[in-house]
Amino acid sequence: MIGRLRHVRAEMLGLNRRNHAYLFAYNARDRHRIVDDKQATKTALEAHRIPTPQLRTTCDVQWRVAELCDRLALVGDFVLKPARGAGGAGIVVIVDRDGERFVKASGARLRRRDLALHACDVIAGAYSPAGRGDVLLVEERLVAEPTLAALAYRGVPDVRVVVFRGVPVLAMLRLPTRRSDGRANLHLGGVGAGIDVAAGTTTWAVRRGRRVDRHPDLDVPIGGIAVPAWDDVLLLATRAADAIGLGFVGVDVVIDARHGPVVLELNARPGLTIQVANRRGLRPLLDTVAGAELPASAADRVAFGRALSSAGRAGS
Repeated sequence: MIGRLRHVRAEMLGLNRRNHAYLFAYNARDRHRIVDDKQATKTALEAHRIPTPQLRTTCDVQWRVAELCDRLALVGDFVLKPARGAGGAGIVVIVDRDGERFVKASGARLRRRDLALHACDVIAGAYSPAGRGDVLLVEERLVAEPTLAALAYRGVPDVRVVVFRGVPVLAMLRLPTRRSDGRANLHLGGVGAGIDVAAGTTTWAVRRGRRVDRHPDLDVPIGGIAVPAWDDVLLLATRAADAIGLGFVGVDVVIDARHGPVVLELNARPGLTIQVANRRGLRPLLDTVAGAELPASAADRVAFGRALSSAGRAGS
């Protein structure tokens, strides 16, 4: 066991190496600007016929917030997002109504005034880098596919796929918890479960850097779950990376009960906890892909990634 841990540690990709060897080398700066704006990302993906959550409306000036709230009062469910927010900050998921109050995914109730104040904060730039003015996006609420919904506490789980040079190299299932307020982000308290890229099944899970075998709120086992539509998830993530033009990127995919796999967003600076969730370092995977002559088609590159994953598991 100690020898295995040392081996994994030697393979781990650190932040400095990630930044200098991969982000700066493979991600053009103008591509970052697209990914850092969720509205621009959605436009770029839709131009390549890649499914994303439906955008219902936007709001970019505070004097329109009252009118927006009037419209939202007639809608049963929706999602509010800052266009330039990061890490899940500023996202509010409304799943139902309780009289005049809006019910969040976590079960908390919001008054109309609370929703209006949050919208004003988003537009003022409370969740954007350096406090720049922002745009509030109102999207349809995705509904989790039943197999994965059973692993999530009051929220929608997503699959993070790290794609390098158009090859999916690592993946994890991100699960909402009570602490994460129904959001799947790990730094908010969500659970990250590694996924065997070749097989499409969950393996090892972590929360706050520590191993967990069962969901902390639902007490259901996390490992050994076959992720539905796995072939489609990998192909969609690969196509999304191609569409945006980033060489090293994290693609977040939700498997919606009605629409199937949908790209939620992309991250040009994907976190590295995915290595802990998989008990597998990125360095040898990236080294192999960096030195390979890769096929042109997305489907063939997905096959390359799955074969790479399988070979690495067999040798571990």
